[in-house]
Amino acid sequence: MYKITVKIDGLMCPMCEKHMNEAFEKAFGVEDVQSSHKSDESIIIAKEIPSDEAIKAAVEKAGYTFKSAAAEPYEKKGIFSKLFKK
Repeated sequence: MYKITVKIDGLMCPMCEKHMNEAFEKAFGVEDVQSSHKSDESIIIAKEIPSDEAIKAAVEKAGYTFKSAAAEPYEKKGIFSKLFKK
């Protein structure tokens, strides 16, 4: 699993966050995505890392401006993560 942080310009409200979340879900079939207009970013949890070009295309198709993307390994945390670890 990977955590991809995408910096986006143009997110103005909670509806923009929802719109961007839906765009990423549709484009990449992500495990989870949370967008924030306050921090101008989306945090994507996915099994594969999409290319910067693919992320940029999804952001621009949704009507926003792509600024950057950075990926890092991600491990689920919580009480059940140790019980169900593969």
